[in-house]
Amino acid sequence: MFAVEPESEVKVRPNVATAVATIAGTATAVPPHVLTRDIVKQRMKDVFSLDGKRLEAIHTVIDNSQIDQRHSVFPVEHIIEPRPLAQINTEYREKAVELGLRAAADALGQAGMAPSDVDLLITVSCTGVMIPSLDAYLAKEMGFRSDVRRLPITELGCAAGAAGLARAWEYLRAFPDRTALLVAVELPTLTFQRKDFSQANLISAILFGDGAAGVVITGREAPGPRILASESYLFPNSLDAMGFDLRDSGFHIVLSKDVPQLIREKIKGLVDGFLAGHGLRREDISAFILHPGGQKLLSFMEAELGLSRTDTEFSWDVLRRFGNLSSASVLFILQEWLTKREMASGSYGLLMSFGPGFTAEMLLLQWP
Repeated sequence: MFAVEPESEVKVRPNVATAVATIAGTATAVPPHVLTRDIVKQRMKDVFSLDGKRLEAIHTVIDNSQIDQRHSVFPVEHIIEPRPLAQINTEYREKAVELGLRAAADALGQAGMAPSDVDLLITVSCTGVMIPSLDAYLAKEMGFRSDVRRLPITELGCAAGAAGLARAWEYLRAFPDRTALLVAVELPTLTFQRKDFSQANLISAILFGDGAAGVVITGREAPGPRILASESYLFPNSLDAMGFDLRDSGFHIVLSKDVPQLIREKIKGLVDGFLAGHGLRREDISAFILHPGGQKLLSFMEAELGLSRTDTEFSWDVLRRFGNLSSASVLFILQEWLTKREMASGSYGLLMSFGPGFTAEMLLLQWP
């Protein structure tokens, strides 16, 4: 399934004129508290009582992470203290609504639209539980129409930002005169486990940061890149690669050390197969919008896809400034490409992220 088709069988390249889903506005939001590299080093030592070689090893991991800082909804003194799950979930609901409102309002503002223009409201998150879901709170606070369609997506982890874009694209193919708003909110600092000494929990405490992103996707006339296609791939025998265990004390991260290698073995074939199905090759892609799961994963993607640091500049920059924002990460990187890189008309982009399942989500974009 990964082989590039012979030249004579390659499909006609996508026609921009037939695209029905345009990314008309993006926005990001982060909370005010900052976890610097030095703060993380000191707190890891104190909280987990690390010393000797284990402390040296963790400091090496922190220094090699390529993460300078991350954001948190609470000061570090608060998030490292054990709290009842009921309290943590209340904190999640309050802060998710707060950040979600900012990202949603700013994305609509960038698109020159109002909440009343939105026909489908998609929310994605995996770091807390809300029933009613986040979209219901946004609709109430922002004044969305009473007939707005709602689609909350949970449990897809880091892949959910890309999956949300794909679901919006599919909706707009069926209803090309409508508009969708995607809002991703992730608060992984609220999943911190002080009494969990597993390697996965220690890595999680180094890697993940809080943040939110909003994207307006419309079938109406608007500037911005168009979504042309999407594809998912479910890795075989990979259920235990990534996820959360929900226990009495809250969310406990599941994160296999084999994830980067798992992706390394498949990514070249996945990308080449996806592009070949649309008459394209890697050389035709001008924008690589890649989720930075971590520095090792990003380095593997560069090597396997033959990319330069210029190609992945924004993925590294988001990782350095915000850490891994789970589902919001790829949307942060999308905004960087839209606001900081001038794209020639007709340029293609590949947006890609990975998450529990274990799954890959890919979208093909084209600038008008």
